[in-house]
Amino acid sequence: MRLSKSEPLDTFTQDPEMEKKTNSKKNAPEKKKMIPRDVSWLAFNARVLQEAADPSVPLHERIRFLGIHSNNQDEFFRVRVATLRRMLQVGKSARMHLEENPEQILDDIHDLVIDQQREFDRIWDGIVDELKEQKIFIRTEKNLSKEQQKFVLSYFNEEVRTNIIPLMIESIQQFPLLRDKSIYLAIVLARQDNSVRQKFALIEIPTIVLPRFIIMPSKEGEKDIILIEDVIRFCLPYIFTYFGYDKFNAHIIKVTRDAELDIDNDISTSLIHQIEKGLKDRRKGKPVRFVYDKDIDPLLLEYLMRRMGLSPGDNLIPGARIHNFKDFMDFPNAVFAEKTSSLRKNFVHPLFAEATSVMHVIQGQDVMLHTPYHSFDTIIDLLREAAIDPNVVSIKITAYRLARNSRIVNALVNAVRNGKQVTVSLELRARFNEADNLEWKTRLEDEGVKVLIGIPGLKVHAKMCVIKKKIGTKTIQCGFVATGNLNEKTARVYGDHWLLTANRSILADINRVFSYLESPKHDPKILAACKTLAISPISMRSFFIKMIEKEIKLAKNKSGGEMIIKMNSLSDPQMINLLYEAARVGVNVKMIIRGICCAYTENKKWKKDITAISIVDEYLEHARAFVFRGGVYISSCDWMVRNLDHRVEVAVPIFDPAIQQEIKDILAIQLSGNVKARILDNEQNNKYKHEGSKKIRSQIEIFKYLHEKQYK
Repeated sequence: MRLSKSEPLDTFTQDPEMEKKTNSKKNAPEKKKMIPRDVSWLAFNARVLQEAADPSVPLHERIRFLGIHSNNQDEFFRVRVATLRRMLQVGKSARMHLEENPEQILDDIHDLVIDQQREFDRIWDGIVDELKEQKIFIRTEKNLSKEQQKFVLSYFNEEVRTNIIPLMIESIQQFPLLRDKSIYLAIVLARQDNSVRQKFALIEIPTIVLPRFIIMPSKEGEKDIILIEDVIRFCLPYIFTYFGYDKFNAHIIKVTRDAELDIDNDISTSLIHQIEKGLKDRRKGKPVRFVYDKDIDPLLLEYLMRRMGLSPGDNLIPGARIHNFKDFMDFPNAVFAEKTSSLRKNFVHPLFAEATSVMHVIQGQDVMLHTPYHSFDTIIDLLREAAIDPNVVSIKITAYRLARNSRIVNALVNAVRNGKQVTVSLELRARFNEADNLEWKTRLEDEGVKVLIGIPGLKVHAKMCVIKKKIGTKTIQCGFVATGNLNEKTARVYGDHWLLTANRSILADINRVFSYLESPKHDPKILAACKTLAISPISMRSFFIKMIEKEIKLAKNKSGGEMIIKMNSLSDPQMINLLYEAARVGVNVKMIIRGICCAYTENKKWKKDITAISIVDEYLEHARAFVFRGGVYISSCDWMVRNLDHRVEVAVPIFDPAIQQEIKDILAIQLSGNVKARILDNEQNNKYKHEGSKKIRSQIEIFKYLHEKQYK
C-alpha cells in the first residue's frame, strides 16, 4: 500500500517535560521526518488484507482474516479517527507532535480506506466463488428453495421476531441513536401501484443475541448458509403486513462512533463511576464513519444523513451488500470439509511435561514459555498449584485483558478459599474491556481478593506475578514476567514470551512494583529503587536510550554495533531519531515490527539502512524482545509515547545463557523468513520478502525449533 500523493511528513520538536526526564541535550532529537502513525497503521491492516487474498492460506482462515481486517478498521475509526477529529477542534498549540496536520491525515485516511474497501470487496467476491467450488453457498432471500423458505419463515417466527423492533423513523420526532457495533436494515416501504406514499423504516439486526450465520437444509453434498439480515429481508412482508405495502427495498447501514472515554485523574472510588458513565456516553459518541450499501435508495440515504446530522465530509463509506465483517471471524467451520490448521498443535514445555510441580521446576532454573507453541496451561497449572499448596501464603498478579470464562480467575478464587492472600492489579481502563473488568472487579472482591484498580494518569500494562511460600522460617518466591495477557483464549493465537523464574533480584523488583501499586500515594521512589527491571514511566525510556547509545559508541569506535528490536508498534519520536542516528553511524539495526512503524528505514546519508520486516501469519506476533551487546530483554512495552511515559510497564533481562540463545534463535528465524514477512520500506508498500532459495515460513520453523529442542 502506497502513501497518497499528498503524504504529510511530520516533524518532532522536543517536549520540555521529556527533555527534563532524560536530562540529556545530546538525546534531544532533531527535526526529522517520520511516517504518520495512522497511515502506518492502515499499512498494517493492508497486510492483514494480503493474508485474506493469499490463495495458499486455507479458505476458512482467509475469511477469518477479512473479519480481523474489518474489526481492526472499526477500532481504528472509533479511536484514531475520532482523536484526529477532536484535534481539529483545538488550537495547534494543543495538538500532539505526531498529528500536526490532522486535516491532511484525515484526507489520506479517507482515500486509503476507500482503496482498501475496494480491495476487500474484490477479495470477498473471489472467496464467494471459491466457496461455490466447495459446494458452500451463501444464499440471499431471493434464491431460496421452497423447503428453505419454510425453514427461514419458521426460524424467523421462533427466534428472530421477538428480538427485533421495527422503527418507523419518519414518525419519530427525535431520530433514534444508532448503536456502535450494530448493523441496521434501512428499508423503503412502497406499493407496486404507487397508490401509497413510500415510508422509511429501520430494524436493528440482533447479532448480539443470535448468530449471524444460519446453516439451512441443503441438497446432498452442498452446504447452504443465510445471513440473519437476509432472514429478516425475506420476512419483511410479514413484519409490515398491516401497513398494506407490497414492495420493499432494504439495505444495510452502520455507524461507527467516537469510543474514547473522558476520564480524569481522580483515582478514588469515583473512577468506577466515571468509567460506568463513560461507557454510557460512548454509546452516544459522535459518528466518525457511516458505512452504507452503495445500492441504497438515494432518497433514503439523503434522509438518513439529514436526520443524523452527517455531511459529505464525515467519512461516508459506500460498500457492498454485507457489512460488519468482523462477525466473519466466527464463520461456521462446520461447513468446511478441511478444518485443520496449517500450524501444529501446541505442546507442553518439555521441562514441565513430566513434572509433578511447576514451582519445583522454576525454583531449580529459569524457564521461557513461548505461547502459542508452548501450552498456556502451564501458567494456569502454576496458579492452581499455588492455590492448593499449604506453604503458599500470597499471590500477587496483574491483569489487563481476561478471557470471558477465565480459568485464571478461577485459580485465584480457589487460592482465596484456601486461605491465601491474593492481590490482583486490574486495569479498569483497558480499552474496550472496561465493562468486562468492572464485572471481574466485583466478582474478585466478592470472593475476598484484594483488587487494585489503577493509578492517576497511568495504565498498568505490565504482565507479572509473584508467588510467596513460607517453609518454617524460610521464604521462597517464584513468579513470571511476560509480554502477553493472562487470557487463555488469546494465548492460543498470540505469540508471546513468558519468563518463569525464581531469580531473587527479579522478584525483589516485582515486589517493589506491587508495593508501588498498593501504596496510597504511589510514590515513584519505590519504582526508582528497582535494580534489575526497567520500569515505565521511571527508567524504561532512559534504559533503552542508554542501550542504543552504547551501540552507537561501538560503531563510532569501529567495533561494530548491532541491535535486534521486536515490537508491536514503533512511533515514539525520540526513540526513532536515536535509531536514525544509529543507522547514520553504521549500527546494524534489525527490526521486526508487526503493526505501526513510523520510522523510515532507508536514507542515503546513513552508513547502513535499517532492516525492518513485519510478519503477519496465522499467529499474531505480540511479543516484545530486544537484543543488544549488553544483553537480551523481553517486555510488555512498545516504543510509543503512551507506553514509555504514561503506563506502568516492565522490561526484564534474561540471565540464563541458554534462554538468551533461545530468544536469539527465534528472532534469527523470524528475520530469515521469506514467506510471511513483508519489508517495511519508506513507501509502506508491503512487498513480500522473497530472499533466498529456500522457503522459510517463520512460524512453522519456530514450531519445529521448539518441538525438537532438547533441555537439560
